[in-house]
Order: sequence, then C-alpha cells, then structure tokens
Amino acid sequence: MENKKTSFSGSLGFILAAAGSAVGLGNLWRFPYLAAKDGGGLFILVYIILALTFGFTLLTADIAIGRRTGKNALEAYGAISKKWKFVGVLSFIVPFVILGYYSVIGGWITKYVVDYVVTDASVMAQDGYFTSFISSPVSPIVFMFIFLAITSVIVYLGVEKGIEKFSKIIMPGLLLLIIAIAVFSLTLSYTDENGITRTGLEGMKIYFVPNFEGLTFSKVLEIIVDAVSQLFFSLSVAMGIMITYGSYVKKDINLTKSVTQIEIFDTIVAVLAGLMIVPAIYVFAGLEGMNAGAGLMFISLPKVFNSMGAIGGVVGALFFLMVIFAALTSSVSIMETVVAGVMSLFKTTRKKAAFTMFVIFALIAVVICMGYNVLYFEADLPNGAKAQQLLDVIDYVATSLLMPVITISTAILIGWITKPKWVIEEMESSGHKFTRKYLFSFVIKYCTPVLMVVLLLKALGIL
Repeated sequence: MENKKTSFSGSLGFILAAAGSAVGLGNLWRFPYLAAKDGGGLFILVYIILALTFGFTLLTADIAIGRRTGKNALEAYGAISKKWKFVGVLSFIVPFVILGYYSVIGGWITKYVVDYVVTDASVMAQDGYFTSFISSPVSPIVFMFIFLAITSVIVYLGVEKGIEKFSKIIMPGLLLLIIAIAVFSLTLSYTDENGITRTGLEGMKIYFVPNFEGLTFSKVLEIIVDAVSQLFFSLSVAMGIMITYGSYVKKDINLTKSVTQIEIFDTIVAVLAGLMIVPAIYVFAGLEGMNAGAGLMFISLPKVFNSMGAIGGVVGALFFLMVIFAALTSSVSIMETVVAGVMSLFKTTRKKAAFTMFVIFALIAVVICMGYNVLYFEADLPNGAKAQQLLDVIDYVATSLLMPVITISTAILIGWITKPKWVIEEMESSGHKFTRKYLFSFVIKYCTPVLMVVLLLKALGIL
C-alpha cells in the first residue's frame, strides 16, 4: 500500500501538518471578513456549532477513508467501491483547480512581505496600490513564481523531510505570532478628526457579541451557508487533502484524538485571526472599514498599519510574514494531494511529479494573473455574485459546485452504502475508543446531505 512507502513519523507530525493545511488563507483572510459581514459573534457562534458537528464529521470521514484504504484521494473512493471512483476524480480535480489561483494569491502576499521589509508602510496604504499591483503584467507573475517554487520544493522533499519538518518549524511560530498581534490589537486606541475615540476592546465586543439586529430567515440562511463554505477551507475537507494525509498516518495512531486536536487548533486560530484583524480595523476605520469584504487584508489593513505610526511597518511586516507561512502550509497540502495522485496514476517518482506539477501550475497561474489585465471580463454568476476575472469563476466552480457535490457523494457512500460503521471501525482499529461515533453517524447520514443540498441550490441560484 501507498502508506508503507511514506508516512508521518508520528501523531505530532500528522497533527501539525494537517493543522497547517487547515490553517491557511481561509482562516486568516476569509474568516475575519465573513465574521465582520455576518454579525460578528453570531457568525462565530454558528461557525463553532457547525465545526463541532458538520466539520468534525467531514474531517473524520476524510482521514478515516485515507488511512483505511491506504490510498490517495484519486484512488481511495474506487478502493471502497468501483462505482464511486468518480468522487475520487472530483477530489483530484478540486485541488488541481484551486492551486492555480491559490498560487496567485500567495504571490500577492509575498509581494506585501517584501514591500513591508524594504519600503515604507505608507506606500501600501496608498489608494489604488493593490489594484495597480495585481493589474500589472509582470510583477504578480514574478511573485507567484516565488511562492509556487517554495511550495514545490517542500513537496519535492517528501512527507517526513519536507511537509512534516516544515510544519513542525512553522506552526508553533505561526500560533505565537497570531496571539501576539491579537493581543496588540486589543491595546490599540485612536481618536479621529471628529474627536471620537475608538479602542481595540470596543472592537473585540463588536467581534464577539452576537448582533441580532435586522435578523431575518434569509439572513440566518446566509450566515449558515457562509459558515459551511468557510469550513471547507478551514478544515481542508472535500478537496482530497485530508484523505491523502490520512493515507500517511500509521495504524497505531489514535485518530479520534488527532481529529479533535486538529479541530480545536483550527477553530482557535480562526477566532484569533478575527480577533487580531477586526478590532484593529474598527479602531482606525470604524464600522465602515469592516465592510471591505475580501479587500480587508490587502486594502484596509495596510491603511490600519500606516495609521499606527512608526510601529505600523513592523506590525505589517510581521502580519504578512505570518500570513505567508499559513498560505504555504496550505498550498503544500494542496500540491501534495495532486502530486500523490499523479505519482500513482502515472507510476512516476515524487521528484518528477513535483517538478511537472510546478510547471503546469505555473502556466495556469500565469493565465489567472492575466485575468486582471488582458483577459479581464465581468460576468454574473448563478448565485448572484459578480465575477470580474478568471479567479472568481474558478473559485465559484471549485467551492460552490464541486465541493458540495463531493460532500453529498461522500455522505451517501459512508452514511448509506458502507454505513457509518465502516469509518467507526477504522477510528477504533488502533484500540482507542471513538467517543463521538453516534454524533458522526447521525450527521453523516442526515445533516450533511441536507446542508449540502441547500448550499448547492443556493450556489445555483435556485434558493
């Protein structure tokens, strides 16, 4: 089997690598702006409930499928049942699609890290700076290549020497940086030109206290859908990553404990990410600044760092350094999933597969970069959103269509065909008790299909 050839050295290596995959741009970029958009504490409450039920179930299923079959995402479903091999193909396509645009965003972050180190913080705070950069014909491609090259080298080195070693070094430092900046955000205070003083502690209250004002059924549904879609990114489920990582886990590892630790680590980081961003935005830009959406990191935060005075450049450099670490741990896991599939599909070596994928992803990413200049277009998506470039369309296809289909298929296969006992047996095969097996069985059979159908219908514009 595949996991005889390569595996994590132990539970710590697996937990840190899996947590590293989960703790990426989804946590540090997407979670804070969704929390700001969806009523702060209300979104956090919904997210935590779903993470402990729905997220736990998907994470458990993926890891158990990987370890029991000993196969990567491309082959695992076919190993369970030949009729369900198509789910493995979809699970291979998703990371293949995602890494192309993830590398582009990783390049943006790399650019900001370099700029905060070599230039003044006021440069990044200028109006139009971000737009000017991403629409440039050359600069985004150069920084994308740097980010993708680092990712490829780590995957090239293998599981234990590359992925596990990198995760063991980066993840503790990443957590310390997040905590430090979160604490610093709470100490901030600023008086605007109208004489109104805002503090980080007030921002924390806005972030944590649920806002039920103007709450409707439609808004509740929107928050639930946002939280579910966030879980896909936060836990790296429905994209084959955790199945592939699960295939590298030794049989004596306590999977129940590992899943719980990954789940807790990821949720803490997501909440802390919002705690370091939302209060800082509120202090220097008020409630209006929190409505920046996806531009929160690249447009609003540089203005916040610039408003801090001399310390702003240092904080900005540390912040984007932390984000680049998180982005790399995730991009490594995405590429590893593809490389593992290519290795088994074409019976080739890791080194050849990693180099080939680097070339292919670089070409894809170049085209996506061009979507901000020569290939720019605008189009309305079925879910009501407006796509303004290739990245938006690819993200919509991967996260709003393919991931729900994969999750529905997995829920039917595990919940109704093999039955939940198939996963429960694997969770307990090391001699450890699977304490939440009844919750897993109920959620995989009933809750997951319903939630995913709602998400898919909303994505198609039917709801």
